[in-house]
Amino acid sequence: MKCKKNNIIKTLSAVLTASALLLTGCSGAKSSTQTDQDLTYTDMLFDTVIKIQILDPADESILDGLKKLCEKYDTMFSTTNTDSELYKLNHANGQPFTVSSETANLIQEGIHYSELSGGAFDLTIEPVSALWDFKADKPTVPSSDAIAQAVSHVDYTKVDIQDNTVTLEDPEAGIDLGAIAKGYIADQVKTYLKKQGIKHAIINLGGNVDVIGTKPDGSKYNIGIQKPFDESGEAITSVQLKDQTVVTSGIYERYFKKNGKLYHHILDPRTGYPCENNLYSVSIITDSSTKADALSTTCFLLGYEKGMELIQSMDGVKAIFITDDEKVHKIGI
Repeated sequence: MKCKKNNIIKTLSAVLTASALLLTGCSGAKSSTQTDQDLTYTDMLFDTVIKIQILDPADESILDGLKKLCEKYDTMFSTTNTDSELYKLNHANGQPFTVSSETANLIQEGIHYSELSGGAFDLTIEPVSALWDFKADKPTVPSSDAIAQAVSHVDYTKVDIQDNTVTLEDPEAGIDLGAIAKGYIADQVKTYLKKQGIKHAIINLGGNVDVIGTKPDGSKYNIGIQKPFDESGEAITSVQLKDQTVVTSGIYERYFKKNGKLYHHILDPRTGYPCENNLYSVSIITDSSTKADALSTTCFLLGYEKGMELIQSMDGVKAIFITDDEKVHKIGI
């Protein structure tokens, strides 16, 4: 059980570190039973620990809405839950399959970033990602033959969308929205809370942090960027946010070692193996968590130089690249 425990510890330490930095200078969240005080919703969803803190006086019923919303998306975008739209699409054997407008739109977003990156990011990586189990008690490296076979079915150009009907032209293909879904979910949670009249809140979906407004005292939130491979969750740098999001993709989030080699969860769709470059992590700061989520993975897969070029070509997007010499490179900050 050592590997599972280590993964949980790493996730929890990251969440706790972010929470500590987020709330610097303001009071901690109160019990959800105190309806005139701050409310907190904590759960284990989307393969991570999530924590949503409402920093305004609010009714406890908001937490029920949060729970239903998060559980809905936990099922909807899962590649392994047989009740999910994505699972059913991936097992339609190449036949047209109609999904909800939300799923169709998110697939369109995935295609956009696949095109933007020239295939460095590819939403049809599911045949590859299905081979790697970073949560197993004893993770193993898939065989080279299995990886080569899976890579042959990765091709975003084989996804056809007509309205809400999606067709995977390769029956062995599969869509994995893991590199974009949490960002979308964070955006939907933020929209829900704002509709409930919330003006101050922190949405932490484990590596995806989105904030509403400022802290109650009017100051910006201080968001820590975790120092790579530091199990205590120490921050290597931080960013100041007001009604924005920061999403980090890093090789230290999920990994295992085999024969002295590190294998991490950011898989290269072109090779089927963990991406190899000189990056430890990429953090994206912008207004849309969906965009930040997709870009953090895209820029990591593009590598330091091409990733930097992409961010510099965009308006309203800031980034932090941490290279394997632990140097921090900031764009727009």
